[in-house]
Amino acid sequence: MRGRTFSSGILASAAAVAVVQAQCPDYSTFSQQRHEPFSTGKYQLSYMRPEPACRTFNSSIVEDTITDMKSVIKDPDLYRLFENSFPNSLDTAVRWKGFAANNPMEELTFLITGDINAMWLRDSANQMQSYLTLLKADSSYDSIASLYRGVINLQARYINEAPHCNSFQPPVESGLAPTQNQQKPDVFTPDASNQTVFECKYELDSLAAFLEISTNYYEATNDIEFFKNFQWVSATNTVIATTEALLIGTYASNGSVNEIPYTWMRETTSATETLDNSGRGNPVQDGTGLVRSAFRPSDDSTIYQLFIPANMMFSRYLDSASKIMANIGNQRNLANHMHNFAGRIRDAVTQYGIVNDPKYGQVYAFEVDGYGSANRMDDANIPSLLSAPFIGYLNVSDPVYQNTRKYVLSKDNPYFMRGPVINAIGGPHAGFGQAWPMASIIRIFTTDDSHEIETTLKEIVSSTDGLGLIHESINTFNQSDWTRQWFSWANGLFGQCLLDLKERKLSTLQASYQ
Repeated sequence: MRGRTFSSGILASAAAVAVVQAQCPDYSTFSQQRHEPFSTGKYQLSYMRPEPACRTFNSSIVEDTITDMKSVIKDPDLYRLFENSFPNSLDTAVRWKGFAANNPMEELTFLITGDINAMWLRDSANQMQSYLTLLKADSSYDSIASLYRGVINLQARYINEAPHCNSFQPPVESGLAPTQNQQKPDVFTPDASNQTVFECKYELDSLAAFLEISTNYYEATNDIEFFKNFQWVSATNTVIATTEALLIGTYASNGSVNEIPYTWMRETTSATETLDNSGRGNPVQDGTGLVRSAFRPSDDSTIYQLFIPANMMFSRYLDSASKIMANIGNQRNLANHMHNFAGRIRDAVTQYGIVNDPKYGQVYAFEVDGYGSANRMDDANIPSLLSAPFIGYLNVSDPVYQNTRKYVLSKDNPYFMRGPVINAIGGPHAGFGQAWPMASIIRIFTTDDSHEIETTLKEIVSSTDGLGLIHESINTFNQSDWTRQWFSWANGLFGQCLLDLKERKLSTLQASYQ
């Protein structure tokens, strides 16, 4: 291990890092307490950044961005929320950074989700996306680019070892002990070692997230040499093999029950934590062209496994990753296969994923089974129906999307949570009455309406319970009733959103939210 990277660019020794870490507060506790200086606005938001020596990765370009935004964001509470949230993954979640034991050139970044000491494929890709506008080609070890490379390399390793799994333990090189997830073991196929895997819920969007972060890195840096090395090509092959095997329906043409490559059961008091039919889930039609997903990005089980938002995301990033593959050399056939596979999924989404609503017209369903059944709702996590333009699947002006957006942001969506504190999409994961600020942020990303943006920002700024961090969910009638004090993805997404507004709707950052 090379030790922690400081903004001076000097790599501290491992011994010095250990001393600093021993003196640093546990952010799980730190993030639940208010710290001075408070913001000067009405809400007096806490300052929630650790001291520089306690930050897990220091970046001068991130610090410069925070400083620059102070003259852009006029409202003191909105600025404090940006100041706390934008650097949160770097401040708190880079649990370990180093190199592979068998290749001193292969960078690895173990990026935890926040209050859970494990690395999610989806979360880590999105945590890094927070810094995408700052990403540029840079071979140095203390750069944003190095963090990206480390996350991509470690994700590739995880996917090759356990492609159906969604979250993982620290790499052996880190010297960090694995964390126990459940007291009672889960029952799933195929089996995976708990020394590598934290949880093995199969989510199509987790594999899409690997292609997403790969696309983001390549398009920002044009660093094709990186993708020629290490495990990226083999992991992409694993992604394709895994998803193609899950195109299968429940029954064969002669009526026999197909063997499927993934099942999951857990002893639990929550129905969304397990799958019925002996871990297979509800039946799905064969031959639809949609890839099954046993779980949603919320970690909740799907009702119908043909989960439309994940198929949208997978199609979009499978296609963009095919361009990386095409430029590697000697991979043209694989690149063409990826492009064609992505196109077939897009066709299937159009055929099976669009349904008619008597009030809203043609809209996207949340989940379908291929037999004609559809689950009509939206969930807060990304990918969602609301996030379809954000993930690049379609243009925000798409008429079916606009109909869908009106539906999911209305009381007709059973998981649109309303109240005097905040109004946003929620989901079964946090339960009734719990709105997710993450969904509010995506609402901002997907509109140019200044009034809608400012109304949504006001709700976010005023509902942090004085802590100045983006929580997972908030009770729509009581801002002091919230879940997850340390959720780095949501924090980074908010910072990313304000940087987007700086370029797209500057006036909204110059408004008052008092």
